[in-house]
Amino acid sequence: MKRSNLRTLLCALLLNLLASLPLQGSVFNDLDGEPGLRSASAMVISEDGSVIYSKDAETVRPIASVTKLMTAMVILDAGLDLDEKVTVTKEDRDLIQLTGSRLEYGATLSRRDMLMVAVMASENRAATALGRTFPGGMPAFVTAMNRKAAALGMRDSHFADPAGLSVDNRSTAADLARMVTAAYEYPLIRKASTTTRLEVRPYSKRGPLVYGNTNRLLKNRNWDIDVSKTGYIMEAGRCLVMRARIEGELLSIVLLNSYGKLTPFGDSNRLRKWLLAGR
Repeated sequence: MKRSNLRTLLCALLLNLLASLPLQGSVFNDLDGEPGLRSASAMVISEDGSVIYSKDAETVRPIASVTKLMTAMVILDAGLDLDEKVTVTKEDRDLIQLTGSRLEYGATLSRRDMLMVAVMASENRAATALGRTFPGGMPAFVTAMNRKAAALGMRDSHFADPAGLSVDNRSTAADLARMVTAAYEYPLIRKASTTTRLEVRPYSKRGPLVYGNTNRLLKNRNWDIDVSKTGYIMEAGRCLVMRARIEGELLSIVLLNSYGKLTPFGDSNRLRKWLLAGR
């Protein structure tokens, strides 16, 4: 069995095992009231797989750039050479949301650095270039994304492109909790999603580009975050998924369809405050 297939199988078995285990008792076991979240859908799952909080978690919604966590897992599962150079071409431009990019045609980075900037800075052309250069091209890549989702038990999810630009990238808060839990098992995804500053050199005759992370909570001392991904298109609203430790307990946190640029971060802090009050 290929290593990538074995990893996917083990992730799926682990998720199913966690879901079937009796509740071990989260430290957050005396929660009162509601956290007052403004996100339309939300879910918090404890390390043992028990649901701590759920709000409209089964509604299928566009997920925007949260998609890029699936993109990263598929690339890493394939065992491709991460040091191989990948060059941005005209094929990688965004014809759906018409977003811009700091990676111009001809920009060249290693596959590893393309993955890094795609995840940490939500660089759309980087994510698209990763899919385009996948063995079999973009159709094979999208097929692999949906195959991975099925293997993880994400029954209400569908992926259409590696950058999350299409509204056809859809999922639920419940499914995304499974996805962020699986993404935690990849050291490079943990690194990419929590790096706050990265300098890359995509052009031979120019200076470096400096990228920052789209999740401002990574600079907040109150947060201990292991996996993180933001997302936004108008149809999806503001989205945020995290694998974070609160009072030492590892939680998967999903917030979808918030309106207001800072709302997911405000919701995260409201959620944390609510959890700590119930400890």
